[in-house]
Formats: sequence, structure tokens, C-alpha cells
Amino acid sequence: MNIYGQKSGWRIHLAIFGLVIVAISLYFTNHLARELRISERQQAENVANCYLAISDVDDEDPYGDLTFFINVISSNKTIPIIITDERDKIIWTKNFGEEIDKETEEHSNGGDPMSEATMKYLQNEVQKLRADGFTPVDAAGNLIFYKESKVMTQLRYFPFVQFLLIAAFILFGYMGINAARRSEQNRVWVGMAKETAHQLGTPISAIIAWMEHLKLIRENDQDVLGVVDELGKDIRRLELVAERFSKIGSEPKLEAINVYHELDICRSYMEIRAPRKVSFEFPDADAKVLFVDINPPLFDWVIENLLRNALDAMEGKGQISAEIFEEGDFINIDLTDTGKGIPSGKFKTVFQPGFTTKKRGWGLGLSLAKRIIEEYHRGKIFVKKSAPGEGTTFSIRLPKSKNIPAQRKNVQGPEAVTVE
Repeated sequence: MNIYGQKSGWRIHLAIFGLVIVAISLYFTNHLARELRISERQQAENVANCYLAISDVDDEDPYGDLTFFINVISSNKTIPIIITDERDKIIWTKNFGEEIDKETEEHSNGGDPMSEATMKYLQNEVQKLRADGFTPVDAAGNLIFYKESKVMTQLRYFPFVQFLLIAAFILFGYMGINAARRSEQNRVWVGMAKETAHQLGTPISAIIAWMEHLKLIRENDQDVLGVVDELGKDIRRLELVAERFSKIGSEPKLEAINVYHELDICRSYMEIRAPRKVSFEFPDADAKVLFVDINPPLFDWVIENLLRNALDAMEGKGQISAEIFEEGDFINIDLTDTGKGIPSGKFKTVFQPGFTTKKRGWGLGLSLAKRIIEEYHRGKIFVKKSAPGEGTTFSIRLPKSKNIPAQRKNVQGPEAVTVE
């Protein structure tokens, strides 16, 4: 099944499409900004020329044809302009705010001098323009500086604001859709698991009845009774499987269990069912006492699933080893095999529903294992290290138990585990 490869391809194409949209938006916005910048430059030069024309008016005819020039200067409502002398002393401003413009106009008409704060602010603006390489317009010995308008500044940053808004919309939309999809998946998992447990219950009950019937009609046949005993073990195993499925979707009861004992239970069950050329290197059940809060049937399910995957990956020969160690308030369990390994790009994908490398696999085992460990046991499960041809190490991280430990008895396999 390659559904996750298709999913990744779909995301890549969507990302490329989004980048194309942003690139087109940036291109056209920058194009408009360039055109507007040229227009503002021309407008500022027109204002400068008008100012120059007014300053060159003949004293004998002070009221010559100045109406046009005055109208051009007055019509500028957007471009901030500063007029200084050759020593950068502020003479007049426009479009720097109503208060500043009024203050500089009164000063230029012989009124009160500009405040120190206004003077300092305007001189800083002039210095910024000079630092940016701006060349002022020379008008009869005076210098005309101008900045880009607020509209120009807003237009320049508009594509980035637009991009952020679109990205936020897509992100929240994706998160909402993803949450709804996961919720629907969870309902499907729970429904399927409970229906499976229900469907298993009927044949199991019937088989138990047939076993009792065989015991009655062949009570003196030791061979038949031996077969019935082995069949009973498998029935108890099926009952455990049904119990596990029935617990999916419900709040499991957690017990304080010695993780060394529990891991040894899973090892003993899988070891007798593994090929002879596969060896198990696990810590001794009595090596140490470390308690974790787990639901034994569900925890055993996770360990057995990892061990089965390891056996499949080794194809009949190799070694499976386990290591338990403390790390702060957590206990880590590392399971390592010498199988085919996993590419680094699929460390997270292996836990996705439907991902499998087996021809007849459903790709549900590791997905359910992740759900059991992270949602029911408040832990983490992940691929610690792996490489093709070098084996794989899965790591389970569980919080230490703070409850009174329970006593568990290891008989033979998970089907024989009881709580005393």
C-alpha cells in the first residue's frame, strides 16, 4: 500500500501551487509598487519645480501666473515633503502630520519657532533619507526631500501580510480538517475493535462447549485429553485477544507492574513460537524492580506486535534483544532486532494506519501500538535507530509508577497471566 506516498505527493503539489500563487502576487504587487514609486517621484519633482517657479517670481510682478503652481503644491496630499536650506535647516514640511505641518508653516511665516522635538524628528528623517542614498531636488539653493507615501509603504508590505493571512487560514483549516478526520478514524477503530470482540465471543463460547463435550466422551483417552488441553490454551489466547479488542475506546484500568516481569512474560510466549535460529537476549525477570502503570493485556499486545514484526523482518534467523533503563521519571524499553531495517525517512510513517511492507498486511499493528502507548499509557513509542540491512531499535518510554505495586505471577505466556 502506497497511500502515504500519494499523500506526501499531494501535499508537495499543494505547497508548490501555493508558492506559485504567492510568487504571482508578489510580482504584480512589486510591479505596482515600482509604477507608484515612479509616479511619486514625478509628483515630487513637479512640486519641486513649482516651488522653484514660485521662488523665481519677478519682484515687479509678484502676483504673476502662480495659480497653477500653488494648486500643484496644495494638491499633494500623500507624499511627505521636507524643504531645507543647504545646511539642512528645516524650512517647511507637508504631509508629516497635521501638528507638524502647522508648526513648520507658522515657523516659515515668521511665527513661533519649531519645538525641539519636532526639529529633531525632522532632522532625523533627513539623515535617514541621506543614509539611504536619496538625492534631494535642488530648488534655488534649497533642498527638497520626500519620502514614499503611506500607501506606498502599505503596498510594499501587503504581499507579506496577504501571505501570512493565507498561510494562517490554510493552517487552521488543515488543523480543523485533520482533527475531524482523526476523530472519525478513532470512531471507526473503536467500532471495528468492539465489533471484532463481539464476533469472536460467539465461536469461542461454542468451542469451549465442544471441548467440555470431548472431555466427557473421551475421558479415558489421554491423547485426546492432551489435545483438548492444548486447545484450551489457544482458547484462552483467543479470549485474551477478544478482551484486548474490547478495551479499545474505553478507559483501561492501569496497574503498577514490574516491567522486567512483564517483558519476560512476552518473551517466554514469543520465544517458543519463534524459529529455532532466532535467539532472544532479554534481561532476567528478577534483575531489578521497576514499576510502571500499565494495562497488562494492552501492553503485552504492543510488545508482541513489535516482536512479531522483528521476526518477520529477520526471515527466520537473527537476534532480538531488549534493554530496560531509567531516565529521570521515566522508564525506557528498547527492543532491537537484526532484521532488514527501516529507511530514515519512514521512521514516523510506519506508525500511520495502512502503512505496511507485507504483501498481505493491513498496516494496523504499529498504529494501534502507538495509540495504546501514547493515549492509554501517557507514554511514547518511536523508532530510535534503524538503517536498511542493519536492524531496527524501537523504544517505548513510560512514566514511573507512583502507585502501590501489584503482584503478578508469570505462569506460561500472556494467556496465563493472573493478578493476585
